[in-house]
Amino acid sequence: MNTLVNVVNVFVDDDDNHGNPLGIVWASPSTRGQETEIAADLGFSETIFIDAMADHVATARIFTPAGELPFAGHPTVGLAAWLLQGGDEVKAIRVPAGSVRVRADGDLVYVTAMPDWAPVFEIDRLDSPAEVEAVDPAAYAFGLHYVWAWIDEPEGRVRSRMFAPDLRLSEDEATGSAAVRLTAALGRDLLIVQGRGSVLRTHVRYLGQQIEVGGRVSEPRIIELR
Repeated sequence: MNTLVNVVNVFVDDDDNHGNPLGIVWASPSTRGQETEIAADLGFSETIFIDAMADHVATARIFTPAGELPFAGHPTVGLAAWLLQGGDEVKAIRVPAGSVRVRADGDLVYVTAMPDWAPVFEIDRLDSPAEVEAVDPAAYAFGLHYVWAWIDEPEGRVRSRMFAPDLRLSEDEATGSAAVRLTAALGRDLLIVQGRGSVLRTHVRYLGQQIEVGGRVSEPRIIELR
């Protein structure tokens, strides 16, 4: 049976460029047990499967080509934006890690999560944005690696890239969970330019116990996976 997949780009810049593609699938008997295979066939860093939508809460699961994640930033932001674009008044997304609150601010969509829901990254600070841009993904054979440098430290502006061979990703274009980890480590709000030019915004919430991550999301398109 063919599977219809809604696709949005998450964390696009102000001109709707860049962003990390996300597959959004309504779960069904034909997709259950096939989620990792579907994610691998799509080839995106993550695909999110919606199990239910009730009382303004979506229940969903997130898969990479290597398996399931309890939480990830770009899938939850992307799903929240997609539901809002479709007229659903979503207030939270329930994923295996917990309930992720949703907030919209104009054309920006945010989710709030606990930092320890995110995978553990090797976070490496470099001396300049140019050094970040010069990193060769082939230098990383395993693990999850987030490299970053200040663009403007007083303004909280960061340049970053993420390499995830453990998730079968040479490089991830925009990584909300890594942004959550970095924001928690630095204890301050950030504006992060990752990958080719994706833009992530973060805020420290609830006495530093939770982090809000968000950005702009493209209009959806539909593809059919055979």
